[in-house]
Amino acid sequence: MQDSQIVALLQLSSPALPIGGYSYSQGLEAAIDTQLITDEASAHRWIAQQLEWVLTPCEAPVWLLLFDSWNTCNWERLAHWNAWFLASRETRELRQETEQMAWSLVKLADELAWGSAEARDRLLGLQAVVLPTAHAYACWALGIPRRAGLAAYLFSWLENQTMAALKTVPLGQVAGQRILDQLRLCIPQACTDASRRAASDPPCLHTLAPQLAILSSRHETQYSRLFRS
Repeated sequence: MQDSQIVALLQLSSPALPIGGYSYSQGLEAAIDTQLITDEASAHRWIAQQLEWVLTPCEAPVWLLLFDSWNTCNWERLAHWNAWFLASRETRELRQETEQMAWSLVKLADELAWGSAEARDRLLGLQAVVLPTAHAYACWALGIPRRAGLAAYLFSWLENQTMAALKTVPLGQVAGQRILDQLRLCIPQACTDASRRAASDPPCLHTLAPQLAILSSRHETQYSRLFRS
C-alpha cells in the first residue's frame, strides 16, 4: 500500500469518523445484562465467537461481494447484495444500526466527494443502504485495496465491541488491550475465510446466530441501557 492509501484507511477506521459506531453494542450489552458476560474471559469468548460465527460467515464475504460490485460497476449485483444483507438483519435494532451508520457514512462520502460523481449518485440512489455497502464504497473510492479494507472493517467492529465491554462489564483499559491484541490476530484468517466464501458459486453464506438475535430482541426493551443496540 502507498502512504496515501494507508492514511486514507486510517481516516476511515478512526474512532473520530462521525458515523456513530460507538453508540452500538450488537447484543453485547444484553449479554452482560443476562450475565453471559461477567469478566474479561467471558467478554473475550463472546467477541471471538461473534467474529468467527457471525461476521466471518456472512458480513465479511458480503462486504467483499459489495466491493467487487463497486469495482466492476455491476449495479444490479450491488443492489442485490445490499438488499440481501438488510433482509438478513433479524431484529429491528440491528436493521436500524446498519442503516443509521450507513446513512452517516454515505453523507460523509458525498460531502467529501469520495469517488466520482456518477458513483456517488449510484450510492445515494440505493434504497436503505447498509453499512457494508457504504464502507465498501468508501474503500473503493479512496483506492484502498480490497483485503486491507475488509481487515479495517473487521478491526473497527472488534474495537467497538471491546469498547462496549470496557464500559459495561466494566473492564480495565489493559484488559481491553489484551482482548484487542489477541483477537486482532484472528482477522487475517477471517479475511481468508471470507474470500473463499465470496468466491464460491453461489457464495457460501450463513447467518445462523439465534442467541444473538434473541439477545438483540430483548435489548430493544431492556430496562436500563447505555447503547442503542
